[in-house]
Amino acid sequence: MAEVASVPPLLSGNLAFFFDLDGTLAEIKPHPDQVYIPAAVRTLLQKMSLMSGGALALISGRSMTELDKLATPFHFPLAGVHGAERRDINDKTHVVALPEPVVTALHQHLSNALLQLPGTELEAKGMAFALHYRQAPEAEEAIFELAQQMTQRFPELALQPGKCVVELKPLGIDKGAAIRAFMQEAPFAGRTPIFIGDDLTDEAGFKQVNALGGVTIKVGNGDTIANFRLANVRMVYHWLGKLTQHIEQQKSDILRGEDYESLSGSL
Repeated sequence: MAEVASVPPLLSGNLAFFFDLDGTLAEIKPHPDQVYIPAAVRTLLQKMSLMSGGALALISGRSMTELDKLATPFHFPLAGVHGAERRDINDKTHVVALPEPVVTALHQHLSNALLQLPGTELEAKGMAFALHYRQAPEAEEAIFELAQQMTQRFPELALQPGKCVVELKPLGIDKGAAIRAFMQEAPFAGRTPIFIGDDLTDEAGFKQVNALGGVTIKVGNGDTIANFRLANVRMVYHWLGKLTQHIEQQKSDILRGEDYESLSGSL
């Protein structure tokens, strides 16, 4: 693991922004339904989107339906279920789905298995399944064993560990692939990507952004390949506010410089 700086610098230039949600733009809660993005932060995201010509996307394990609810009233490009579903700037959706017989068999088997593990919860996302054990940490080993059994039974699946959750998703789908797809499209193409995330699921995104010469920011503790770190969600809010002010000030300085040159040329 490379040395990780404590705080990212205030950046400039043509930037593209990618954000994880839980643990990055929103505090983690005991239950996923309790999570929210504060109104002031949603407004700040919209401001950043406008400043970057729309080059701002949410990249999450949540479904796009959930992401839209959490971002309301604003409408951003999205990658849900770790990129298994994606909506571009033109509202075109791209979906990677599992065969229906696989989905049906998985749902039935996982539902029955989790009934034997009190406190665990199954979240069915259509093309993926999340096995939550935040309320039953003692079930972690059993959850991982169950997920591994499913990847052996269904080779089209991949196992994705996270914070108190293990997900089963289509093979070859991750946040890095979603970011790569966005970066090949307007308005993201040609910009310097910035990705902020907090979990193991974000490391694939960090890898892709690092390869593109972008900026990667890990929220919280833990090993990471990100090149900068912010301590917690509140520090993310603080840094984004400072970054927005910095970008606005730079644009103001440029405009004043252009006005001065125009005035000087007319004298």
